[in-house]
Amino acid sequence: MTTQVNIAEAKARLSELVARAEAGEDIVLARAGKPAIRLVPTGVSERPRHFRIGAFAHHGPVSEEFLDLFLEPDPEFDPDKDIFPSE
Repeated sequence: MTTQVNIAEAKARLSELVARAEAGEDIVLARAGKPAIRLVPTGVSERPRHFRIGAFAHHGPVSEEFLDLFLEPDPEFDPDKDIFPSE
């Protein structure tokens, strides 16, 4: 769950917001109601991203590890080969 806090309010509650971000909560600081920055603890890289792929979106998120399987070309793929070979 993301908590959005305006900068003026964040000034008064900074210690609390930092503690919540360190505990793993997603804290976004907003300027005039528009998200401006996200509080992220040091030493923490980007959160794992999840993707939903078109027709399979209703099955839930797809992990980045699964998508990494498709970064390397298939060694058996031959671009000159017929898609539907005649036998």
